[in-house]
Amino acid sequence: MSCCFQRIGEKRKSKNTCVLKWKGENMKIIIVGCGKVGAALTAQLSREDNLVTVIDTDSIVVRNVSNTYDVMGIVGNGASYQVLQEADIEHADLMIAVTKSDEMNLLCCVIAKQAADCHTIARVRNPMYREEREFIRKKLGLSMIINPEHAAAMEMARLLRFPSAIEIDSFSRGRIEMLRFKVPETSKIVHMSLRELAGALQYSLLVCAVERNGEVYIPDGNFVIQAKDSLSIITTPQNAESLFKKIGVHTNKVHNTMIVGGGEITYYLAKSLANMNVDVKIIEKNKDRCEVLSEALPDATVIYGDGSDQELLKEERIQNMDSFVACTDMDEENIILSLYAKEKVSSKVVTKINHLEFNDVIHSLNLDSLIYPKRITAEYILQYVRAMKNSIGSNVETLYKLMEDRVEALEFIVNQNCRMIGIRLQDMKTRPNLLVAAINRQGKVIIPGGQDSFAAGDSVIIVTTETGLQDIHEILAE
Repeated sequence: MSCCFQRIGEKRKSKNTCVLKWKGENMKIIIVGCGKVGAALTAQLSREDNLVTVIDTDSIVVRNVSNTYDVMGIVGNGASYQVLQEADIEHADLMIAVTKSDEMNLLCCVIAKQAADCHTIARVRNPMYREEREFIRKKLGLSMIINPEHAAAMEMARLLRFPSAIEIDSFSRGRIEMLRFKVPETSKIVHMSLRELAGALQYSLLVCAVERNGEVYIPDGNFVIQAKDSLSIITTPQNAESLFKKIGVHTNKVHNTMIVGGGEITYYLAKSLANMNVDVKIIEKNKDRCEVLSEALPDATVIYGDGSDQELLKEERIQNMDSFVACTDMDEENIILSLYAKEKVSSKVVTKINHLEFNDVIHSLNLDSLIYPKRITAEYILQYVRAMKNSIGSNVETLYKLMEDRVEALEFIVNQNCRMIGIRLQDMKTRPNLLVAAINRQGKVIIPGGQDSFAAGDSVIIVTTETGLQDIHEILAE
């Protein structure tokens, strides 16, 4: 190709023709890098009506992404000022750099900052930059540096800390947690309505969402719990263990774990588990990588071998392990390993999944806990984008997508001039399928009832099946 860039998406004449128009609060966002994370971001950000332009050096990849999500595509180097000009960087609100190279991502952001006064987010994956992340962010003027592998590893560590949970999401800087778990057939809460729960358990328990036979519910007090329901509940980290004991779910603390695959996620996870006094055994088939891990992780046992070899797993006593993490680069291998490990380990099996395309098939396999690094990255960045769109009254502080993106849990900060302050929840007419799940007021966690109300400075957690809320006032029924 003779020129340094090529525009894709501007000449389509279908009903979905890409037209760059400003739509009120919708933002103009440039994404450099159309890999897995870039494509996931493009899908979600364009779905929320942001004006997205993607840049990549691979013309086929750019064309596929731009056609699939109906966004503008430019073929070229995202660190080139000329290419950024073609992407209209001068009018951009945000540029996100998620190429394969950390240094390229940082360079893209630096040039974007010089070319325009826009926010910038860089994906930086190399562990050598981990300790310097905040220094780099401040000195280069970046809005955010995100490491998908580190974020995924922290998610895995939370699950291994509390293995009874399928999924754990943290709010209010760790003061509030939303835990998802499957109700055992022997649990005392089976056949009990939510209205009866608090009295029976002598504990203020709030069930935010329920998944049953593929259907998702935001339940009211009359909802009756059945065995094998997947419940999402709000609690504090301090109360989680005692709560699970009350409802008859075993906590089974993890003392050791086996990890197959020695990538960056494994490195971060092993470091975190060492701080939790969990014994870690890593199996990696690349000899050079084994040497790197052995030097970087002195507290872990690193085995050179093929983790998909059943005999090797037996030799390394998988049957004596409390937990197992399938963390190779191949989804198929991770799934097979997890299905095998599920019959061997006592507490927890965590499976890393790179692709989202076969969600229904994967979930039908009844695996334990699934971790999608690119989905976690997209959630972090989407949370930042929504916070940028904040109105005078409030903004989005935290965002999680639950139950295969069918439910959102959002944390809003209530500012002084929010018009909902002082109104009792029972007097608010909120949207259907929406629940005010928790209020954090100056460090005190409130599981709200009808008499509670918002105050300035509160962080409020909302759970809803209606995605895309950007302001706390949007919880009210039209």
